[in-house]
Amino acid sequence: MSAPRATPGTRKFLGRLSLPERTFVADALRTETVGGVLLLVAAITALIWANVPALHDSYETVREFHLGPGALGLNLSIEHWAADGLLAIFFFVAGIELKREMVAGDLRDPRAALLPVAAALCGMAVPALVYTLTNLMGGGSLAGWAVPTATDIAFALAVLAVIGTSLPSALRAFLLTLAVVDDLFAILIIAVFFTDGLNFAALGGAFAGLLVFWLLLRKGVRGWYVYVPLALVIWALMYNSGIHATIAGVAMGLMLRCTTHEGETRSPGEHIEHLVRPLSAGLAVPLFALFSAGVAVSGGALGEVFTRPETLGVVLGLVVGKVLGIFGGTWLTARFTRASLSEDLSWPDVFAVASLAGIGFTVSLLIGELAFEGERVLTDQVKAAVLTGSLIAALLSTVLLKVRNAKYRALYEAEERDEDLDGIPDIYEQDNPEYHLRMAEIYERKAAEHRRLAEVTGRASEGNDGPA
Repeated sequence: MSAPRATPGTRKFLGRLSLPERTFVADALRTETVGGVLLLVAAITALIWANVPALHDSYETVREFHLGPGALGLNLSIEHWAADGLLAIFFFVAGIELKREMVAGDLRDPRAALLPVAAALCGMAVPALVYTLTNLMGGGSLAGWAVPTATDIAFALAVLAVIGTSLPSALRAFLLTLAVVDDLFAILIIAVFFTDGLNFAALGGAFAGLLVFWLLLRKGVRGWYVYVPLALVIWALMYNSGIHATIAGVAMGLMLRCTTHEGETRSPGEHIEHLVRPLSAGLAVPLFALFSAGVAVSGGALGEVFTRPETLGVVLGLVVGKVLGIFGGTWLTARFTRASLSEDLSWPDVFAVASLAGIGFTVSLLIGELAFEGERVLTDQVKAAVLTGSLIAALLSTVLLKVRNAKYRALYEAEERDEDLDGIPDIYEQDNPEYHLRMAEIYERKAAEHRRLAEVTGRASEGNDGPA
């Protein structure tokens, strides 16, 4: 399957990023990669804690321990606090990412945004369709259709870190944009499909709090001691309204300004994201995984994953649906628009990244809990299916990426090369006459050093030719 032939005016897909965009993506993904490794450790810890017989009871005791003010409707279990409280921080960062993408990133230009948005939408629709068809044919419940629609960027990056694959920045940026759009639609799914009854008084209070939050931002009021207490009040009101509390985090993230004014090196949104992202990736998400991923992994339980339609639908949705959706959506959009694939990459690279997007952990676990609320056994089985599907997707993507790793490493090294040591990769300076002058001076200096070394070596050889 070849890429569409480039024509005059054709836009490049997965081409080189601008230098500021490349810097932003590198910083964001560096934190997410560390967070992904912690997430992986937390998930493994949860599985060991929940499955070792001597430790199982303590895991359930800690997970079900309740704390919080009951008078405010917030006497919640530790597991509940992790899902509704800590993940609000994760979705706050997701809101800032989405806002930045819309005003300063790839989603700002509708033509440039078309490809990743189409890929993300197809990457959510096809897994949902795969799940639905599997359960219609098997007589299962359709309640979990949204479980395999989410991509976990942190877990995907952890896989990249573990297998040591140096993806070019364009592929990493594509994966990040996919995850951002994916998060947006996951938020909409949670808000629309997993809201039962509404408490309009609490909902009105939450909206009033958000209005105050927005007005304070508009007035330029500064100080965490103003915003953090207000954010907690908004979160508590949103929780009691019946809408999932993580929506409050998204709403506040979207309100932050993500464009720079004169005299600013970065926008307030980027500054706050830089501060909060480590808390989200390094603490909030791993703790959520610790108290959500502890499910039975006995042979019988794993066997049921492939025999029960609800769990089989989740596995097939993540492993098959995600790949077909993202790859198919990308190829069709490129095929029927004026977009062509970068000469440095090929469609197998898009397929490999699509398989990596089949790792759906954090949001998939959350939606699984919401979809089968009150059915503890089925909830745990669906969680086991999420873990199984994500593991299979990770193994598949590892094989596909390793096959192409030599090419990726060469592209990555070319992107990172900085022979004139000015802090800017050489590939971004190739059209700059001053750069070529500096490089000519560097090469001349190296050639002179080689000539001097050859002369010294030659004289030493002549001196050693005589009798001992």
